Amino acid sequence: MPEFDQSKDQLFTQQRVAGDFVFDENVAAVFDDMINRSVPGYRTIISMIGVMASRYCQEGSVIYDLGCSLGAASFAMAEQVDCNSCSIHAVDNSAAMIARLDKRLRESDGYQIKTQCEDLANIEISNASVVVLNFTLQFVPQASRDALIQMIYTGLNPGGVLIISEKIVFPDPELNELFIELYYNFKEQMGYSKLEISQKRTALENVLVPETLAQHRQRLTDAGFRALDAWFQCFNFASMVAFK
Repeated sequence: MPEFDQSKDQLFTQQRVAGDFVFDENVAAVFDDMINRSVPGYRTIISMIGVMASRYCQEGSVIYDLGCSLGAASFAMAEQVDCNSCSIHAVDNSAAMIARLDKRLRESDGYQIKTQCEDLANIEISNASVVVLNFTLQFVPQASRDALIQMIYTGLNPGGVLIISEKIVFPDPELNELFIELYYNFKEQMGYSKLEISQKRTALENVLVPETLAQHRQRLTDAGFRALDAWFQCFNFASMVAFK
């Protein structure tokens, strides 16, 4: 797998004018550091996505990494899957992310990953054996989430899987408060200041809208997935796998 960019996330170290979080060049430049220090268990999730893709990919099929950012999940799958028998498509609506991913692919040897800069609402899923939504659905407008999951289900081959990782909320207020507090403690241990945590939380408030695990399960069940459950959880972050 290509080396992670070592540029440190310092986007919120100084007091700044409030504004919504945007996946622009500034974020793309420090995204590797940001995601690794912001999501507990991120590298484990990425590694296991590769393992599951190897298990469930089907010969002649397509593997989709939707909301791929800099392609961590795509690279993990490419290392585990025989890319001569199936293809990997990495899609993101951020031009800055795709540009950096394309550069990373040019500088890396042997990775057969097709990239596409496009809104997920405008793509077509077909002949898919594995689809990954790794911390992607939480940024999709809530009114559009059901349609996206249904489109993925329709485009999956029988026996195909959807791997979906999300920040989650808990219906019980006391539990929710506990996991948020534990998460902020984790971020401080990862080197973020209270100012950085506060300012990033404000910037993400209207952009990242988490849901409960029950809401995710209901949406996946309604779409037609026959079996599903969480395979990873740490604090208020979880990853689920769903089978068609």
